[in-house]
Formats: sequence, structure tokens, C-alpha cells
Amino acid sequence: MTAAAKPPVDAPSANAATPRTSTPGAPGPTGNAKTSQGDPANHAHSAKRAKVRATVAGWGLVAPSLFGVAAFLLLPIVVVLWLSMQRWDLISDPTWVGLQNWQRVLADNSFWKSMLVTLGFVVIVIPVQTLLGLWIANLLTKGLPGSALMRVIYVLPWVCAPLALGVVWNWIFQPTGGALNELLGTHVQWLSDPAFALPSVAAVTIWSQVGYVSLFFMAGLAVIPSQVIEAARIDGASPTRIFWSIKIPLLRPTMFFVLVTSIISSFQIFDTVYGLTPQGGPGGSTSVIAFKLYQTAFRNYDVGAASVIAVILFVLLVLITLVQHTYFRKRMTYDLS
Repeated sequence: MTAAAKPPVDAPSANAATPRTSTPGAPGPTGNAKTSQGDPANHAHSAKRAKVRATVAGWGLVAPSLFGVAAFLLLPIVVVLWLSMQRWDLISDPTWVGLQNWQRVLADNSFWKSMLVTLGFVVIVIPVQTLLGLWIANLLTKGLPGSALMRVIYVLPWVCAPLALGVVWNWIFQPTGGALNELLGTHVQWLSDPAFALPSVAAVTIWSQVGYVSLFFMAGLAVIPSQVIEAARIDGASPTRIFWSIKIPLLRPTMFFVLVTSIISSFQIFDTVYGLTPQGGPGGSTSVIAFKLYQTAFRNYDVGAASVIAVILFVLLVLITLVQHTYFRKRMTYDLS
């Protein structure tokens, strides 16, 4: 026998050289034709269970917030709507009267006078407060000496209690011995004259809120890219042109937020008015709608009528906010890159 006819002793066999592979649906070592991964029915069932688990987990995460919204936002609205159709004096049991409270409030001239006083207050406060806050914010972002100290000073009235500020300003406005008349050398009835009462209350409100407004405008001015301002300067734009053509358009999101929150707080103003004029001013000249609501509920003990006023104020604020949102929606951008 020759050497070429001998079988190779140390050569690996063909089966040993072939690696073992397993593909989905291929027979396994035990001979099963299908595995759990390759079964379409099992795969669909697993996907459905994963989706259910994700949905349950999502609802579980938002459940605390939903409870807060339902308990502290939606439920009070429902209760006020229910009270607006009840006769209740805070002592006896509520009695169903249907729409009688609505008819009484809508036919009450003092309610419409309070609404006009509130609109006059908003017309005085909002433009002055917004423009003054924007001007102050523009100055404080220029890096002038003492800007940091002035930022603190402007915000101080906003962080103070409005009722305490009202009491202090009540003393300042006193016709005899008041600081303002002593300083001016006059004897003006700032809070007793119907012509000066509402402007005086509006002035105190503007003084206390202008720091809050300027704070947000400073934040809006700080995020405007400096490259845009520098490019406008290189092109020869004046500071006035830069302010009106670049800064104001890019401040529209901030302007929208400031106007919405300022108008809502102005319609709901109560504590400052109560601190300055506890009786609603001479001839009801400072009897804003929130003061009228307080007077109806806790002085006249007519909770049903007060609830009607609250619902009307709520609907009015929602409509005004929707109008503002419609105006600003297509006129502002949040992309400053």
C-alpha cells in the first residue's frame, strides 16, 4: 500500500469545521419546527402587552397631575356654576333658584358700573405698565453702572404684600399730613375725590408691578442673539432702528406672556384697592369687579349673585386671552437661532 492511499489521520472532519447556526423557524437541536420568537401570533401578543404596559405606566405618571387639575381647577369651576343657581347666605342650606341670580346681576346697575370701573383701570394700567417696564428693561440690559442694584430695587415692590403696600400708600395719599401733599405743598384729596381716586389706585398698581414686567422683558432681551444686533450695527442701523425693527419683533413671545398675565391680574385686582379705599372709593369710583364680588359675597351674604359675577369674569378673561392668542399666534417665533 502506497502513502497516497492512506486516509488522513489528523485532518478535521467536515462536520467539525461547519459552525452551528440557528435561524428563526429552523429546526433546533430538539427538532422543534417553530420557536416563540418566530411565531407571528406570539409576537403580536407580546407587542400588544408591551403597548398596554406603556399606556398604564403613562397614565400612572400623569395621574397625580390629573388629580390636581380636576380637584383644584375643574371642580371649583363646577361648584361656582352650581352656586350661581342657588340662594345661599353662608348660614342656611342652599336653595335652588335657577337663573334668578343671573337675572338680578345682569339687571343691576352697580354691577355694570363696576365693570366700567374695571375696564377704565385696565386701560390706564396696562399700556403704562408695559411701556414703562420695556423701557426700564432696555436700560438695565445696556450694562450701565448700578444696573444690578436697580434691578433689585425695581423688583422689591412686587415681592411685598399688596395689602401692606395699600395701607402705606393710604397714609402717603392722606390730604392732611400725607407725605405726597407735604412734598408737593398742596391739599389734594387723592382718594376722596372721584376724579383722582381711580388714577391714584392705578398709579400704585403700576409702581408695584413694573418690576415684574421689566424682569420678563430683561429675560427676553437677554436671549436675542448678539450676532443679529452686531450685524445690524455693521449695516448702519441706528439704536432706535435696532430696537423697533429687531428687538421688538423678537420680543413678541415675551410680550404675549406679559400682556396675558398683566391683563388677568388687572381684572382680578382687589387687595391694593381694598387697602387704599376699603369702601370702594367715593361714589364707587374704585369699586372694581373683584371688589364688587367681595362686597356681594361677604358683606351682603349673597353667594349666588357673587358666583354669577365670578363666572362672568371668568368667561370674559377667557375670551380676552383667546383674542390675544389669535393675534400673536402668527406674529411671533420662538426660534432665535
